[in-house]
Amino acid sequence: AGFILVVNPTYKEVSSLLKVQTASYDQALDNSKNLEKERDKLTSKKNSFSEGDLKKLKTLLPDNVDSVRLIIEIQTLASPFGMVLKDVKYNPDTASETKNPQAKGTEDLTQVANYGIWNLEFSVEGTYDNFLNFSRALENNLRIVDISAVQFSSDVATSATSKAPAPDSYKYSFKIKTYWMKN
Repeated sequence: AGFILVVNPTYKEVSSLLKVQTASYDQALDNSKNLEKERDKLTSKKNSFSEGDLKKLKTLLPDNVDSVRLIIEIQTLASPFGMVLKDVKYNPDTASETKNPQAKGTEDLTQVANYGIWNLEFSVEGTYDNFLNFSRALENNLRIVDISAVQFSSDVATSATSKAPAPDSYKYSFKIKTYWMKN
């Protein structure tokens, strides 16, 4: 009587719980095997890229800001046009996380996205043709850079030979945004 009233119902209840738990473990094991297959596929795709292509990809969208390298890269783009970066300004705190206040009810896309935005300001001096060429070089550069503002000014430094401003030379102040992948 004790077996029929106590042990058998408890046995059936425990047995059904164990079957459910076994099924969930089997599903977790299947998911694990599928993830391993996907990881292996992605690893083989990554290994199929050449080292040069991986370097280009890292330049296109790096995994950190690396402000010094970006400034050097922009200076390298400006130097063939006789331009020198001046008045470089940036906020090193925004390099780690970008937080933009949003209106109530809207999502902050930079918090949801897997990338961060970093702002940089600088100025260069030169002729209008050199400005256009530099802007094209900046646009065609492998690193993703958005020019968010450009200001023109005719207040430029004097030329090396005289105290008068260099002819057809202007000061161009840039505000740019660049992006980096969050891990």
